[in-house]
Amino acid sequence: MLAGFDIIFLTLSTAEFIIGMLGNVLIGLVNCSEWVKNRKISLADLILMCLAISRITQLLVLLFESFMMGLNPPFYSIYKLAKPVTLLWRITNHLTIWFTTCLSIFYLLKIARFSHSLFLCLRRRMNRVVLAILVFSLLFLLFDFLLLEAWNDFFLNIHAMDESNLTLFMNEGKTFYIKSLILLSFSYIVPIALSLTSLLLLFLSLIKHIRDLQLNSMGSRDFSTQAHKKAIKMVVSFLFLSTVHFFSIQLSNWLLFLFWNKKNTKFIMLTVYVFPSGHSLILILGNSRLRQTALKVLWYLKSSLKKGKPISSLQ
Repeated sequence: MLAGFDIIFLTLSTAEFIIGMLGNVLIGLVNCSEWVKNRKISLADLILMCLAISRITQLLVLLFESFMMGLNPPFYSIYKLAKPVTLLWRITNHLTIWFTTCLSIFYLLKIARFSHSLFLCLRRRMNRVVLAILVFSLLFLLFDFLLLEAWNDFFLNIHAMDESNLTLFMNEGKTFYIKSLILLSFSYIVPIALSLTSLLLLFLSLIKHIRDLQLNSMGSRDFSTQAHKKAIKMVVSFLFLSTVHFFSIQLSNWLLFLFWNKKNTKFIMLTVYVFPSGHSLILILGNSRLRQTALKVLWYLKSSLKKGKPISSLQ
């Protein structure tokens, strides 16, 4: 029998999952269709498509984890089930974070205006820079795999062991557990630091550019100024979601396997959904093509519901 909090937890998890899936499926389909139609794809659209695909998989893994936490079935501690789920979570989360980092750096190099020679050099080699970052991320993924096997064994022993032996086991393995989590957390620090730094530099560049526009044009009524102010709001939202995601991931890593079925851990699990779900909406609102496609879909669905036309008949 599910407790009241578990029902709320599963309901919120499902709602966040649906929101995230709708946004990321839209991003993936739009960019994939444009690729097939034009037989070419820009770097930004390629990053967005890869990011959407990785987030779709990540949301599926998150939903599975949420139901395991809410239902708390005894078979979850079976090695054959827990190991691939943990492995898939690490892969999807790794790809999502690094694709987000590439997107942040791409926006910085594409939009920001700095006169420094290093920045100008990186801008001229934008495609190579993004490709180098992706190759560099594979080293961290390999680093994760080297630690994951031992970490999985430790995790499974926690859930398979009875309470009488758990305290002794935790005391003996506490040092290993802390060291493993620190090393695993390190793989998040580098991409998050790159992403936050890029967004902060982009934010400062936009602020400076707005001031220049207000001094040399019509001020706040100028169309370019309004566009840059909108961009600043998007960047600030991106910064906020990135920060929330980083801390929620770190907290979930430290608390999830120590306090598996506690309310605080489930609340932190809900915050993990915020970034893959919320950031997809920000990307849609900030991209005119995605925004127009989303509006067309909503308008068509609304018209179909008014006419009583089944959604399955949409062409």
